[in-house]
Amino acid sequence: MIRKLLTLVFVASTAVSCGWGAEAPKTGTVQFPVGTTSEMVSGFVAEPTTTVRHPAVIVIHTWLGLNDWIKEQTQKLADQGFVALAVDLYDGHVANDTSSAQELKTGLKDGIAIRDLMAAYAYLYSRKDIDRDHIGAIGWDMGGAYALKLAMYQPHLAACVVNYGTLPTDPTDIQQIVAPVLGNFGALDKGVLPSDVGLFEKTMKNISRRVDLKIYDGVGHGFANPDDKQAYQPAAAADAWSRSVAFLNKSLK
Repeated sequence: MIRKLLTLVFVASTAVSCGWGAEAPKTGTVQFPVGTTSEMVSGFVAEPTTTVRHPAVIVIHTWLGLNDWIKEQTQKLADQGFVALAVDLYDGHVANDTSSAQELKTGLKDGIAIRDLMAAYAYLYSRKDIDRDHIGAIGWDMGGAYALKLAMYQPHLAACVVNYGTLPTDPTDIQQIVAPVLGNFGALDKGVLPSDVGLFEKTMKNISRRVDLKIYDGVGHGFANPDDKQAYQPAAAADAWSRSVAFLNKSLK
């Protein structure tokens, strides 16, 4: 039924050769329904050009919105063999500074964001080219927190990557997380403290959940994003990305 309701707008990108000679992923915009309602959610999708079934990753943007950097990460995941879908939680709006980002984030209702991410999962699950048992999620900052919230609400999520996102503290919420979790955090982060990371890790392990969290010395919040020139740390960013790709490959392939 969901498949019949889909309205897909797909614009193929110009093919560009990757470093190893493989064809660049196809990219475009897509719209998918919220359950059986008439409401639609938009996203940016990147997918491999091969016709076999692929695992999929839901990409969740920072408080700035679905900007060029998030689209780049989405394409990089497609380069790794995933169908990657970046969900637009801001309905087309993108922030250019912290003031507008705060305004957009404040205006985003938690229930609506989770609803839209669940719709993204349902959309990917409905696609015949997706290995539906291997759908994961990755997010940065606000998106990292929502990746975990998606894992709470969608027990079939197969992997969850959290980059310096706020961590749940309620044991009842954490109990709902079934997917293996990988996390990358900064020791100097003033929002997500190392003690928060340690508590979350301990709680996860106490209930026999799979968790792999790393705290990078000398870096703070936003260290993976080159758009944040004050926070960006290339070495830590590269390592966090390498860890994320290896984890997604192990969990979803």
